[in-house]
Amino acid sequence: MTPAEAFLWQKLRGSRLGWFHFRRQQIIDGFIADFYCQAAGLVVELDGAVHDERKGYDAERDAIIAAHGLRILRFPNSRIESEVGTVLAEILAAAREATADP
Repeated sequence: MTPAEAFLWQKLRGSRLGWFHFRRQQIIDGFIADFYCQAAGLVVELDGAVHDERKGYDAERDAIIAAHGLRILRFPNSRIESEVGTVLAEILAAAREATADP
């Protein structure tokens, strides 16, 4: 787990974000998602510098995960370090939207 992942995990673990339960390092169709909320059908991925070189792989991976009906949110590590509050608000909004009554 990267330092950014560990920092975000401290904010997500134990249903701390709006009572949504997140799991870390969740396997989905052979891929490991950084964070996953089953109730919201939400995957949260953190991208480090190495991801600039893996954009094609990430796009293919995202398509496979999305085919399961899951929404993927991607954040660069730098946003976790500099504006974690905003990132958490975006994650919470996506989770609430996914679980809202129509």
